[in-house]
Amino acid sequence: MNSEIKRILIVDDSPNDVELAIAALAEKNLANEVDVAEDGEEALDYLYKRGKFAGSKGRGYPAVILLDIKMPKMNGIEVLRHIRSNSDFRLIPVIMVTSSREEKDLVESYKLGANSYVVKPIDIVQFIDAIKVMGQYWAVINQPPPIKFKSD
Repeated sequence: MNSEIKRILIVDDSPNDVELAIAALAEKNLANEVDVAEDGEEALDYLYKRGKFAGSKGRGYPAVILLDIKMPKMNGIEVLRHIRSNSDFRLIPVIMVTSSREEKDLVESYKLGANSYVVKPIDIVQFIDAIKVMGQYWAVINQPPPIKFKSD
C-alpha cells in the first residue's frame, strides 16, 4: 500500500462551492493536498500537465477527481469522456458532484465510467457534510490504483 498523501482534484466553476469543499475537507482534518480546476478545459490541462500546470510534471495524478457537470467551455460529461478514453488516467476515480438531477446526466455519467454520482444538496450544512464523507472515503479509506505520470 502507498502511504503517500493522496491528492484531490476539484473541478468546479463555482468559487463558493470550491471554497466550501476545501473548508469541509480541512474541517475533517484531511491532510490531502487539494488542487482546483475552474472548468473542464482547465481540468484536462491539469491532467495532461499543460498550460499553467506544465511545471507540475513530477506530481503524479490525483487519487480522486470531484467533477461538476454544468460548467462553461467544457462540461463534466465531456471531461469524463476524455478521462476514460486515455489509458494514462482512465483508472482515476471520478465522482460527479453536481446540482444536476437530470436522469440523462446520471445515466451518461455511469455509462462513461463515473465511480459515483452525488447531487449537491441545496442546504450548505448538508453540502459540507457530503464533502466530508466523500473526502474521508475517497482520499483516506479507498486505495486507488497506482497511477504515476509518465515522463516525456
